[in-house]
Amino acid sequence: MPIRGLWIFSHRLGSRGEVKFSRRYPTVEKRAKAFNRSSYVNIPEDVDLLRSLLHELGLTDRNKNFVEYRDDCARISKTDVYSLMVSEGNLWPVLAIQNGDFIYVCLPLVEQLLSPAPPLISINSISEAFSLLSGIMLYVNSGHNTEADISSRFTQLPFLVTQACPLGSPVDTNLLALPDNLNSTSENQCYKSPAWKASKQKGKAQIEVYITEKVNSTQYDKRDDSDMWQVYGTVSCKCNLETISPNVIVGLNLPANGSPLQDILVHPCVTSIDSSMLISSSVAATDDSAFNGPYKFPFIPPFDLFQLCYYTSQVPVPPILGFYQLTEDGRQIHISIKLKLHESIKNGFDYCEAQIPFFNKGQIKHSDCKVSHGQLELSKEKSLLVWVIGQKFPKSLEILLAGTVTFLAEEHPNDPVDPICVGSTAYVKLSFRIPDYSLTGCYSDQHSVQVFSTAKPKIITSRELISADYYIWNSKAPAPVVCRSFFD
Repeated sequence: MPIRGLWIFSHRLGSRGEVKFSRRYPTVEKRAKAFNRSSYVNIPEDVDLLRSLLHELGLTDRNKNFVEYRDDCARISKTDVYSLMVSEGNLWPVLAIQNGDFIYVCLPLVEQLLSPAPPLISINSISEAFSLLSGIMLYVNSGHNTEADISSRFTQLPFLVTQACPLGSPVDTNLLALPDNLNSTSENQCYKSPAWKASKQKGKAQIEVYITEKVNSTQYDKRDDSDMWQVYGTVSCKCNLETISPNVIVGLNLPANGSPLQDILVHPCVTSIDSSMLISSSVAATDDSAFNGPYKFPFIPPFDLFQLCYYTSQVPVPPILGFYQLTEDGRQIHISIKLKLHESIKNGFDYCEAQIPFFNKGQIKHSDCKVSHGQLELSKEKSLLVWVIGQKFPKSLEILLAGTVTFLAEEHPNDPVDPICVGSTAYVKLSFRIPDYSLTGCYSDQHSVQVFSTAKPKIITSRELISADYYIWNSKAPAPVVCRSFFD
């Protein structure tokens, strides 16, 4: 979604402020007039905009600290979006973020009437404006923050913004990934670059698409406490194409029994998208919002690796179901763990291990535990058992650990403590990675990628499933509850 204008103001205590950077987009301004109609407010001159902004932020009027409309208790500011009083009316929504001695300002385009003011959640350009300002702040604050260094970055900023936000439409918010020297193109080049993209990528034509899914799970093995699990996916892309401003479409596919993708967030470089994809939400009261595809993302690729989209999904089963029981007997505890790999999950790991920590108990004196598969190791701190499961589960898909652990009577100052894991409250944390697999079934292949140019790039795709926060709590003791079921 486009923006109407972009500014950076400097302001220090005791100063009036100064315009460090200003960029307006007349073509977007014409669209604003058409969309906003009678509620349209023209953007004032930079100095007038700065004066209104400083007044709104309470950085002026030293002799008048309290301004009723701005400082009254009835008004609670929860965001960095402001309405500025200018000569023609109220300019809204103005996104302004203070960082150090600078104020970063962006005015997104709102494609509807501004009166009454629509809810911020319905304005798509707000999130893109946040992302663009974040990228600019990261660039300005990169490296040494000497005056000469910052001045040099401000000199380069107009060229980078031209590439990152051509004609007012953000396509790449990572300014640090853009080429440093924008004037290094050869004079003998036979093509003419567009004004907003002054450089050309070189090398072998290639498109890489990586799907990474992370699974969270909290398991209790209790009737009253519901087990929880969810998948969080990221699709990363890197396009090395010699064509100027290539149009690329990356598609994501699901098998017939795949879990629909929900809560989809896309990179600003995506030029259009099916609205049904965006409204598919995991917090919907019913499953009516589920969108089963096709998932297609047309975009003009940034220069470097970027995250094309994020998503979540509610899969029917966790990949590994666990049962953990721990009981105390003085300085000795008895533990029993059973892990079962679901039959639908690929039985091929890069690594798989279970960490069994012991808090508030001191150091382990002796461990007498047996495992049906893999091997058991004791950490150097003698407070953690590591069950190295390996790269495969056995044919039964079930593995067991059982035994006793004895602790030293004396305490040490470096013994691990935890305010939650007291008494018999304890957990097992699983860590694993399954290559060439996704829990939702989501995949992308060479037939899912289209490039509208003369280039015939090599298509590289991959996917992986990684555990994130994967906990199995002791079913014989209280545990932090995510969701509790109620039965009559």
